[in-house]
Amino acid sequence: MTKSLLDLNPKRIWNHFYDLTRIPRPSGHEQQVIEHIKQFAGQLSLDYKIDTTGNIIVRKKAYPQKENVGGIILQAHVDMVPQKNSSKVHDFLNDPIETIIDGEWVRANQTTLGADNGIGIAAILTIMESQDVQHGPLEALFTVSEETGMDGAAGLDKNDLSGNILLNLDSEDEGELYIGCAGGIDLNINWTYRADELKAGSGYKISLSGLKGGHSGIDINLGRANANLSLLNILDSLSKEIHFQLVSFSGGNLRNAIPRESEAVITVDTKDVKKLQNQLEVLGNEMKNKYSDVEQSILIECKSVPTELPGMNPDEQMKFTALVLNCPDGVIAMSKHIPGVVETSNNIAIVNVERGKVEVKTLLRSSDNSEKIKIAEKIKKSFEEKKTNVELNNGYPGWLPDPDSKILHVAKEIYRKEFGNKPEVKVIHAGLECGIIGGKMPGLDMISFGPTIRHPHSPDEKVNIGSVEKFWKFLKALLEAYE
Repeated sequence: MTKSLLDLNPKRIWNHFYDLTRIPRPSGHEQQVIEHIKQFAGQLSLDYKIDTTGNIIVRKKAYPQKENVGGIILQAHVDMVPQKNSSKVHDFLNDPIETIIDGEWVRANQTTLGADNGIGIAAILTIMESQDVQHGPLEALFTVSEETGMDGAAGLDKNDLSGNILLNLDSEDEGELYIGCAGGIDLNINWTYRADELKAGSGYKISLSGLKGGHSGIDINLGRANANLSLLNILDSLSKEIHFQLVSFSGGNLRNAIPRESEAVITVDTKDVKKLQNQLEVLGNEMKNKYSDVEQSILIECKSVPTELPGMNPDEQMKFTALVLNCPDGVIAMSKHIPGVVETSNNIAIVNVERGKVEVKTLLRSSDNSEKIKIAEKIKKSFEEKKTNVELNNGYPGWLPDPDSKILHVAKEIYRKEFGNKPEVKVIHAGLECGIIGGKMPGLDMISFGPTIRHPHSPDEKVNIGSVEKFWKFLKALLEAYE
């Protein structure tokens, strides 16, 4: 039985991916992986450039007799989402990812795996070192900070690239070709509140964990619970039965991940402690019943804790709960043009309350740019009417589909020849860098594809082993066929 990534096929891809699992690369900390690619290029005497944003571009000359073929850009991002289960001890800035071969899948040990977009990086490195793939001129574009705002793509200088075809290797369903994606915009909401002295009582930490979370675009239509909203709903229901004072609230840590865990610290009159525990049991069971088809590991805990921090006054507590619970979350609208595709969604990703300050961060996505702006302004207005500060930041465009794309037609035919069936052509409800890069390079012909990855941005992330082999076979055949 196979025990190591190094035993899997295609060997060179899995060897490169293994190397990547040993290199810390959360968003904003990509220096080591960029240095790794730089050394790789130097060992092969390939031309490379690191731009002012931190992206690295590696160039490889055409195979003999293919010098006149149009240039192709192979693109992947080097950063990964650092998520782990609360019980797992792991330092993403220093510790290697522990990989596990689980039947037909590769996963990590209670952390994100980094197959998003590590398999894409590994495939590009394998192409760049190959001697037998008959391709035209290649440019490998490795971007930074994709997961936290697509900063690498946004900072790209179009003059650094000359190809007229872009193959983005950041999709997550083998057998599907993507020709469009959603754009996005960040909403940063904050305000201060009057902190009151704590009234006499007992401090309790209520924590919610065990949720699946997942990618806030791809998984947003799966009906999964948002930890922030779920815990706030519990607190809202509690407030109708018991008087308590909210001391702090903390949930979520990444915009593009559906929050899996959250916790609140409250103070409650000692005489109401038993009632608090009974009510939490009732509300916990109600939540488990509500999500019984989706969430099987919901855990709600209530533990006594000492606290000396000031708390919210009742009016501010009501304002905070109402504003967040009334903010749109999850699927807002389905596409009117493509059946079964989410058009617009919002993820209430991060909520923090402590020491007189409230912070709420969301990521709004839409393939309809005008709809994205309209809803963002509507949310902004609803919060500002209650005297909060709202900023709209890091807006990026979607990628409009081109059904007449030349590379799409070539890719469809190559896939049919290789595997005997047609690939599905889709639009994805997630931000791909194609939207930003295409906006900088009008006329660039683009498609996106990749192996099958499940539950990216969560500790359940896994990649299908067989799909990596098909992905690699298709990529090679496509490069060789394009003229």
